[in-house]
Amino acid sequence: MLPLVALVGRPNVGKSTLFNSLTRSRDALVHDEPGVTRDRHYGVCRRIEDRPFAVVDTGGISGEDEGLAGLTALQSQSAIEEADLVVFVVDAKHGPSTVDEDILQLLRRSGKPVLLALNKIDAADAHEAEAEFARFGLPDVFRLSAAHQRGVDDLLDEIVERLPDMPEGAAEEDEPDRLRLAIVGRPNVGKSTLVNRLLGEDRVIASDVPGTTRDSISVDMERDGRKYRLIDTAGIRRKSKVEEAVEKFSVIKSLRAIEMAQVVVFMIDASEGVTDQDATVLGQVLDAGRALVIAVNKWDGLSEYQREQTKSALDRRLNFVPWAEHVTISAKHGSGLRELLRAVQKAHRSAGFQFVTSDLTRVIETAVAAHQPPPVRGHAAKLRFAHPGGTHPPTAVIHGNRVKSLPDSYKRYLENYLRQHYKLIGTPLKLEFRQGENPYADKVNPLTDRQIKQRRRMMRHVKR
Repeated sequence: MLPLVALVGRPNVGKSTLFNSLTRSRDALVHDEPGVTRDRHYGVCRRIEDRPFAVVDTGGISGEDEGLAGLTALQSQSAIEEADLVVFVVDAKHGPSTVDEDILQLLRRSGKPVLLALNKIDAADAHEAEAEFARFGLPDVFRLSAAHQRGVDDLLDEIVERLPDMPEGAAEEDEPDRLRLAIVGRPNVGKSTLVNRLLGEDRVIASDVPGTTRDSISVDMERDGRKYRLIDTAGIRRKSKVEEAVEKFSVIKSLRAIEMAQVVVFMIDASEGVTDQDATVLGQVLDAGRALVIAVNKWDGLSEYQREQTKSALDRRLNFVPWAEHVTISAKHGSGLRELLRAVQKAHRSAGFQFVTSDLTRVIETAVAAHQPPPVRGHAAKLRFAHPGGTHPPTAVIHGNRVKSLPDSYKRYLENYLRQHYKLIGTPLKLEFRQGENPYADKVNPLTDRQIKQRRRMMRHVKR
């Protein structure tokens, strides 16, 4: 395990900006609006090659104990408890506040070593700001401007100096076998509740207030001997409904999470059914070529008649992804989660399936023999051979003549035939058609002297 550094402070003091600076990333959502960060967001600082360490960005502690502010403060307290070192970030421009003093008392009770970071020093008088915060009694004070990279190196050197030495072999593990699983859907369908239920703890803030999650939060877990990286995303609403700039950035981060994931669990509220926005987001998943599992949440709140109607509506509205498995769950009570993870594993195996050239060509020949391509302008396409083109999604490259004339209906027939033959569940299947080029298309044979004379004689006869 890497040593952990927690960034703590009140809202809008620049913790997320410092997090991005230390991790050299844009993983944390940054905006001038206070309270953008709510959940714990982890990253790794590798700016000093031989001493990497983990960094956790926390939501601002505002001094309130109720509502989202109170839940955010609990997340910050959890980060303090598990950290080896705390960086207390304050706003040098506005000076100390009573909330800063409350946070300082919290840090002293924790017993953790603390470094004081006077951020936004470029907008304040450095000596005056340092004098104002001197009453905090913290010996290690650093002036910095995280937005402009000023003073960050000095803070970084002190962090590395104060962190405990890593045990041998405790370097960051490269885990390519960890399945990246993104939980996406509209706001308030239960994504954060599902993540917490899978983890068995209140890792992310779950609330009845739509739009509680604003950033994409990655959490590692191990279940039944398999490793996962869960990515809790912000709810994606219709574009016309998105007005706040923060929400626009949240949607962008959610779409990016889809690109990074190997399997996407798309959550639907069983009581609301499939909306046009759900279909739009599913289109984004298809464009990214990701394996897909449909999780129908809040199933326990429906009567038997409502369940039958919901199943019928799902089959009708989601007919463009008939290969995606539907799993009914209750994220709140934990029912159906084992079936959900089984469906995720099946979709992941199918997405990583690798075709074999000889077998793939034989299956294509069998499909063509069972149903010939329809003729177009008197000529039918001829499929010669096929070979694999990659995985995630599985890709088959089919070579032949006149393949550009193949209608979409026949391409869907081939896709369904391959999907049924190889038992591919929960993943899109990509077919690429390549047409052989005429090797003599760009070549011009020059006429001989004899051919030129013959042509002239023929032209004289034509003119007569």
